[in-house]
Amino acid sequence: MTETANGKALVLFSGGQDSTVCLAWALARFAQVETVGFDYGQAHAVELECRKTLRDRLTALNPEWAAKLGPDHTIALPELGRISETALTRDVEIEMGENGLPTTFVPGRNLLFFTYAAALGYRRGAAVLVGGMCETDYSGYPDCRAGTISALEQAISLGMDKPFTLATPLMRIDKAATWKLAEELGGQALVDLIVEESHSCYRGDRSKRHDWGYGCGTCPACALRARGYAAYISGEA
Repeated sequence: MTETANGKALVLFSGGQDSTVCLAWALARFAQVETVGFDYGQAHAVELECRKTLRDRLTALNPEWAAKLGPDHTIALPELGRISETALTRDVEIEMGENGLPTTFVPGRNLLFFTYAAALGYRRGAAVLVGGMCETDYSGYPDCRAGTISALEQAISLGMDKPFTLATPLMRIDKAATWKLAEELGGQALVDLIVEESHSCYRGDRSKRHDWGYGCGTCPACALRARGYAAYISGEA
């Protein structure tokens, strides 16, 4: 990806750890940054409530970031939740399915997210779309893989008749390195902000406070986040 101080980026911002790091990453690189979140009937919709606090406190960390951060957008995709029989959109047990994928996999989710983000970016003049997908340390979702993102980038650029870049700065790093990247971008203040205000737990549980933040502590998202934080704290990142 060609990084330019004059460009505009649109960050797929869920309110989770990864998207918060991606937002800081974009603010460190682009002259203008906007955010977009998606309400698709997810059981952990509390993540959407975290977004405003994260945006406000991110800009408070760095006056240059405050000057760069533009509007936030929310897109409702209720039909995605309606047609998805998954543990993120129904009261379904989190486990491995017969297809070899966890029941938290929402088919087509990231494909739709990027497509809608591109439509918004087309109107807003943002040709760089930033997402927190990662295939190094993840739950096995096929729409998080580099090959999928590369193919989607080409399809979106062709379909819009305009070059788009789908930037995934976390694609090749694990969760420990993601915590380290947060420290590099915003110091301990950004790490603390992610711990206190971001949300990753699939169960939407913010009643239990752990060293790495709030969550049930047992779902796959909590397990990944906890393991990565422990490795980061121990200096393994």
